[in-house]
Amino acid sequence: MLREYQNVRQEPGRRRRWFEGEDLELIVWETPAGGIEGFQLCYAAHDGAGRALTWRAGEGFAHARVDEGDASPLKNETPVLVADGAVPWAELTRKFRLAAAKIERPLRELVLSRLEAKR
Repeated sequence: MLREYQNVRQEPGRRRRWFEGEDLELIVWETPAGGIEGFQLCYAAHDGAGRALTWRAGEGFAHARVDEGDASPLKNETPVLVADGAVPWAELTRKFRLAAAKIERPLRELVLSRLEAKR
């Protein structure tokens, strides 16, 4: 079940919300008027690497692998997103549907509608 963090660090000009569950995270960016500017679903792929599926209004989806930046024990770099391949649409939709039962309906339906449009 996704649960919302309270007191999330905010970015200028928009509100950021952060939800975390057992195997899924959802970050949502809202406009000052309360509309949804975008969201990001973070999940672990079958190979164990983290992935991020980001949707932005007017831009659509981008899919990325999380490069942890720590390939060497002598160097600890900041994780970055690098472009990645195929999106497991059906699996992500199923996971989100199960995890998002307690998220307010308009937000849940917006995310599901974007995911289902790509299935």
